[in-house]
Amino acid sequence: MIVGVDIETYSSVDLTKSGVRPYTEAPDFTILLIAYKIDSQPIKLIDLTARGDETPSPLLPEVSSDIPPGDLREFLHLLLDPAATKTAYNASFERTCLARYFHRPMPPEQWQCTMVQAATMGLPGTLAQVGAILGLERQKMEEGKALIQYFCKPAKDGTRHYPQDAPEKWELFRRYNVRDVDVETTIRERLARWPRPQVELDAWALDQTINDRGVRLDKTLLENALKLGDVYSARLMDEARELTGLDNPRSDAQLKGWLAERGVVTDSLDKKSIPPLLEAATDSTIKRVLRLRQELGKTSISKYAAMERGLCEDGRVHNLLQYYGAGRTGRWAGRLVQVQNLPQNKLRDLSTARQLVRDGEFDLLEMAYGSPPFVLSQLIRTTFVPSEGCRFIIADYSAIEARVLAWLAGENWVLKEFYGDGLIYEATASMMFHVPKDDIRKGGARADLRSKGKVATLACGYQGSVGALIQMGALESGIPEDELPGIVQMWRKANKNIVRYWYEVEDAAISAVQGTPTTLDHGIRFECEADYLFITLPSGRRLAYYQPELQPEPKFDKLGLTYKGTGSNKQFTRQKSYGGKMVENITQATARDCLRDAMTALDAAGYRIVFHVHDEVIADMPVGTGSLAEMQEIMGRPLPWAPGLPLRAAGFEADFYMKD
Repeated sequence: MIVGVDIETYSSVDLTKSGVRPYTEAPDFTILLIAYKIDSQPIKLIDLTARGDETPSPLLPEVSSDIPPGDLREFLHLLLDPAATKTAYNASFERTCLARYFHRPMPPEQWQCTMVQAATMGLPGTLAQVGAILGLERQKMEEGKALIQYFCKPAKDGTRHYPQDAPEKWELFRRYNVRDVDVETTIRERLARWPRPQVELDAWALDQTINDRGVRLDKTLLENALKLGDVYSARLMDEARELTGLDNPRSDAQLKGWLAERGVVTDSLDKKSIPPLLEAATDSTIKRVLRLRQELGKTSISKYAAMERGLCEDGRVHNLLQYYGAGRTGRWAGRLVQVQNLPQNKLRDLSTARQLVRDGEFDLLEMAYGSPPFVLSQLIRTTFVPSEGCRFIIADYSAIEARVLAWLAGENWVLKEFYGDGLIYEATASMMFHVPKDDIRKGGARADLRSKGKVATLACGYQGSVGALIQMGALESGIPEDELPGIVQMWRKANKNIVRYWYEVEDAAISAVQGTPTTLDHGIRFECEADYLFITLPSGRRLAYYQPELQPEPKFDKLGLTYKGTGSNKQFTRQKSYGGKMVENITQATARDCLRDAMTALDAAGYRIVFHVHDEVIADMPVGTGSLAEMQEIMGRPLPWAPGLPLRAAGFEADFYMKD
């Protein structure tokens, strides 16, 4: 039995800024409407406001409606029945809200997410977008946004609108709720011909368990970091106002005007524009004002503010990760605090700096460590702490993408290195420059070559050239720009099998679109079916490219692959691809499946995962339980679907989250 569910809710907490858990913990949180559909039966609607317990008198006047009424007892029975599969679009929201409202657990194993189902088919994120792209007969109602704004959120003056305030709007809102179930059900049924494998359903359930568990925050550190940021920003603003006489020195318009009056004309005051302005300035006051502007730009405490908004009654922050958030590969994406985009900590004596902030010793902190914004950025990770009586065990796959790429392409010298020392940057430089690897190690006669091996390894594997080297920090690492083309050529010469693989993958994809399915090593299969190009990964999971087409590439005198997908502007439009890009998708997707299976095994072994970042897993374990060695052993186990892939994890234990 399948039950499609959609709910409409009210809360004074901003859902988009705080996340679903704080949203449901607001004192005024409530569920207004529940629409549900059992198998092929008509959609039913439960209007909880009509029961009289959500709406103050006078009660909602009778409004004629042909919507079949739902039965709350029937719905609760289905909700708690393990044999009934509940589905929703972004099921995490429904699960969390229903659990809070009815004070019942919502085991994720009993739920399936249609949003994830759409993402696995290369479709965009919202119900409205998917419905439009699939050309459904009945689309999501456009009136919904205005109705949600009216009934589900406080008005600007803080008051709440009730059904009796606008009975006709309320009836339209009820129809909107029913339509959402209709659209969700139709999408689910339309995509049912491509069922998700059980291993992925299980992985989503584990993801929900991890997000439900959440991770504890150090509230003292969080509160004092916010306070320090405010104090320092206020100090800078006071100085900037005194020097400029401006009401708001943060205002681009005001500051540009002030600078122009002093002969400094600029179109922009972003962080890239200020260094050349500083270099050109001769007046000491102008220099100081520009430096203050730089510092004010660095005082952003947005990560700490996001933690504060997401902090829940249990002292933890939840729902930090979005399953299948990266549509091309299926990798997880960060949400709320964006744990996948945290500054690295390179501060000396991190524990001491952390304790000074916790103790509120701001003056001493600045004397010892310098600029408070820099210190705060270094301490963001350390705000995540283990539960009482626990410690973090943090284990990270070593160079996972380089390992997977070499395994896929059959670059045996790279695999041999990973089975041995694992010094891939040194080994790459050795192959490129024909210098013994030992000479490139730290302290060796040619240790300077390691940076070139590193940047080439990171930048060149997916058909990257000079631009990719620059993006990966080649210039910052001291490599002259005129050397970059030579580095690209040397890397490609040293990695001929990877270079060959780019073109094999591109040819296989083009052949599939032309009607000839192709299978490469490790069972990677390219085939077209209905509106999709599918690439079957070694794990058996499939990547989907919607509406593939071949279009001329005059620059290269060949046909190029295109498909419809979400671009950098978040619009669902036709995208171009090529061999290196598809190899990147396949490699990152395979690395993602390695992590998926490792987390499944860790969970089965009792490791309480609280979040994960790229290829790193953070477990919150009672002191005396579990070990780093065991986590490393589990993550390094050979995978039955990837024979010969050398996996290795490194890690450490800590009393707060950090980079080792």
